[in-house]
Amino acid sequence: MANDPKLKTTKKEETTKGASGLFATFVIPACLVIGILLYKFVFGNPMNFEGGTPDGHPLPGNYLGMAYKGGVIVPILVSMFLMVIVFSVERFIVVNKATGASSVDKFVTKIQQFLSTGNIDAALAECDKQKGSVANVIRSGLKKYKEAESDANLDTEHSCLAIQKDIEEATALEMPMLQQNLTIIATLVSIGTLMGLLGTVTGMIKAFAALSSSGAPDQAALATGISEALINTATGIGTSALAIIMYNVFTSKIDSLTYAIDEAGFSIVQTFASTHK
Repeated sequence: MANDPKLKTTKKEETTKGASGLFATFVIPACLVIGILLYKFVFGNPMNFEGGTPDGHPLPGNYLGMAYKGGVIVPILVSMFLMVIVFSVERFIVVNKATGASSVDKFVTKIQQFLSTGNIDAALAECDKQKGSVANVIRSGLKKYKEAESDANLDTEHSCLAIQKDIEEATALEMPMLQQNLTIIATLVSIGTLMGLLGTVTGMIKAFAALSSSGAPDQAALATGISEALINTATGIGTSALAIIMYNVFTSKIDSLTYAIDEAGFSIVQTFASTHK
């Protein structure tokens, strides 16, 4: 019972989820704090404004001062932009580690060549050299391949099923960590746009309030409202665009790794079936 593969899979998945949850729990509030500090002390630096005070107009061409005039939504959007960057870097490191020491395509090709010559030990050595999640899954299948060869109680069909099952269990053990935190990036795609829209609405409310004032419209308030609307729109769209790009990049990489595992696993099963007819 202690060596149950399913139990090991469950324990590792729980450990991975716990570590990922802890990372997210730390990163999200940290980014919020950094975003607020940037807004207050960098964007709101008196040197960015006429008269040396944040209450004045931004200096001509000073984008930090212009961003400060975007209002209270700006630090939230800046925080979300930082989250996209941090989680993208974290996913990049994890996916690269799962890929291994060299190209996955070249690695799978080498494994298939060793299988075609029946050199299972060389294939296992190549897995040890490659490292990473893909190599771990294929190594598990190759080990089961050798065990099935030495087990006289199993026929070819049951041996193939045992190898395939072992590969699936190893995949369930290794691959889920690649999906961790992608949900956060996907969520930031929608929230970034919505927060930008919220900032746009609040800015336009201020602009129309300036137009509706009695007597001559308050041009300063009108300009501030329009500026707030446009800055929040731009920041929200930029955050969402980056999140979409990174999400698609990592999804594509994970699909490639999954395909490589399926391809190598199929080769292992087919090789065993053809050599043990």
